[in-house]
Amino acid sequence: MTSQGLSPSDIASVVDALRELRVRSLQSRRRINNPPRLPSRKALGAVVEELAAALFPHRLGADELDDEGIDFFVGYTLDKCFRVLEQQVRRELQFSAEQAGSPVDGIDERAENIVRAFVSRLPDIRVLLDSDIVAAYEGDPAALSVDEVLVCYPGISATLYHRIAHQLHRLGAPLTARVIAEIAHSNTGIDIHPGAQIGPSFFIDHGTGVVIGETAVIGQRVRLYQAVTLGAKRFPADENGVLIKGNARHPIVEDDVVIYAGATILGRITIGAGSTIGGNVWLTRSVPANSHVSQAQTRSEIFDGGAGI
Repeated sequence: MTSQGLSPSDIASVVDALRELRVRSLQSRRRINNPPRLPSRKALGAVVEELAAALFPHRLGADELDDEGIDFFVGYTLDKCFRVLEQQVRRELQFSAEQAGSPVDGIDERAENIVRAFVSRLPDIRVLLDSDIVAAYEGDPAALSVDEVLVCYPGISATLYHRIAHQLHRLGAPLTARVIAEIAHSNTGIDIHPGAQIGPSFFIDHGTGVVIGETAVIGQRVRLYQAVTLGAKRFPADENGVLIKGNARHPIVEDDVVIYAGATILGRITIGAGSTIGGNVWLTRSVPANSHVSQAQTRSEIFDGGAGI
């Protein structure tokens, strides 16, 4: 028997039910006459792809670009990205103002200023990404070229998205930045909050399952492997039981640190420069520079004296 698909009445009943739920949700938030327009995940995904092409036009840009046409391509792409990104940031500012009950005056100018400042920082982002690509090439014996690293490695893709998102976060567009970060998370399995501060020559090898929290600070020439977590140990709440936002709760990882697969590092602790953290280590206390921490050592330190997870 051949399926006849949904009947008009079937579709109409589902549409009606969804409308009722949508209206109920808007009424509960007092938005029935003013539903929010949030930054578009689809639009921002396209913007980042275009920005990547402008940053690396020979390798990620249009096919068959020559030296005469490349500057035109980059300029055209940046202009297009500026317009779309400005619209998305404007949506965020409008939404945030409505949420806070603040005046919406001057939002157009603020959005333009944020995006203009962001575009001016693209050369700095390119310098950082060049250092990340070289670090990946030099840190992975399987890498045959820097070009392979750029177009194939999920760690570099996630880092590229993060470098873009971090600048937007710093400039006053945290929701737009968070959407970009979550696109990278979906694409690569690597979850980096846009607030995290990451120095140059950063390399995530393999990468699936890596989590880097909002207030993490990572120095230069740091290398992480898959399933590493730089997370919070606890989530303090205020007197009303509401979680306190924005407090420094994630690790500081100093220069030249290597953290192997599956390591979990929690809380506002410091991993001293030049240290190596072994695979599957659970670490909740600071270690000095040039430390070598293995799983067996960590177990004895954590559980001696009744301490624990």
